[in-house]
Amino acid sequence: MGNFNSIIGHSPALESLVRSARMVAAADVTVLIKGETGTGKEILASAIQKESPRANKPFITLNCAALPEGLVESELFGHRRGAFTGAVSNKEGLFQACDGGTLFLDEINSLPLPVQAKLLRFLESGECMAVGEVRPEMVNVRIIAATNADLNQKIELGEFRRDLYFRLDVIPLELPPLQQRLEDLDMLANHFFAHFANIHGLPQAGFSKQSYHVLRSYKWPGNIRELRNLCERLSILLAGTIIEPEKLPPEYLPGANALPHSDFVLPQQGVQLDNLEAELIYQALARTKGNRSQSARLLGISRDALLYRIQKHGLSSY
Repeated sequence: MGNFNSIIGHSPALESLVRSARMVAAADVTVLIKGETGTGKEILASAIQKESPRANKPFITLNCAALPEGLVESELFGHRRGAFTGAVSNKEGLFQACDGGTLFLDEINSLPLPVQAKLLRFLESGECMAVGEVRPEMVNVRIIAATNADLNQKIELGEFRRDLYFRLDVIPLELPPLQQRLEDLDMLANHFFAHFANIHGLPQAGFSKQSYHVLRSYKWPGNIRELRNLCERLSILLAGTIIEPEKLPPEYLPGANALPHSDFVLPQQGVQLDNLEAELIYQALARTKGNRSQSARLLGISRDALLYRIQKHGLSSY
């Protein structure tokens, strides 16, 4: 697999993705990597760059959500002295610094709309215009972008340009969440345990078969990043041991995220949920003599949520 050895796993979904990524790497086209937070989008982008004809050229990454909106344009395209307050000298942007190489734009869904327009212009023509400059310059940069958001939804909300999306989405690659590739859990955990044992100079830890069984039932909202952090924590706290389920943090154990116990029992014939909600609100208002703040506390919701439901059920005259 060459430079794709950093992509750990053998699940069918992952192997299919890697095959596509290897072909994309050689094609030198714009790439859009999609996937939840913690799935390894930057690692995939780096592997594509290392396998590409630009492997010996600069590879620069920018998290578009990490900079204040007013600084993103200057960071990407550079600026000229006097272009704005505080611009005391010329500054080279990432596009100029990356000429001939690859620029990875992570969380591109956070890119401000005016900067999206300039990025679209670059993708269409190769022109890069520094802030305060009157003439564009040509740069040769490959763009790999990544998003953890649904860009189609962003487009509908007016927060992302449709034309830019189509220009970025030439070759889409979607990293599956860890929950969809649980057959890779053992390989990933063993890799992380070996890695952290080496870094910290400690004997290697590992999960027992019973612990793997428990961990496969967990939802993994933080994906591979969450697994990595768990393995580092346990590599230090339980160095050199085989970790049984009782040694796992409580949030990973069955039932940790279950709903709290309630004395309410659903009748065999079921309920009309809207009617039940209206009746509970009515009782709360009656008990508090119409005090809506106290009623909201009784119902475990915010006052605004209560006001909405009062209007919904026509109880505003209470």
